[in-house]
Amino acid sequence: MSKQQYRSEMGIISDILCVMMDCGRQGVMISTLARRANLSHYAAIEKCQKLADFGLLEHVNIERNRTFIITEKGIRFFQEMQKFIAIVQAVKIRY
Repeated sequence: MSKQQYRSEMGIISDILCVMMDCGRQGVMISTLARRANLSHYAAIEKCQKLADFGLLEHVNIERNRTFIITEKGIRFFQEMQKFIAIVQAVKIRY
């Protein structure tokens, strides 16, 4: 029997982008992001790399630390996603 996931992929992406928005344009180290988004280090890297592939985040190495920075496209996506989530919650659909 498989373990039921308590957050959807969209919920995880939303949490990552929310942490990124809180940290601003200076970026956030992957270990900090993983802790604040309640993800394993590996899962955080995997999801952030996916977002970077779509141009929503940028990846930089600062003093041996893997850091991700939200892009303008990521900021716009986050804002639209928040509007969508508000509608989904109003309709009481699990996302």
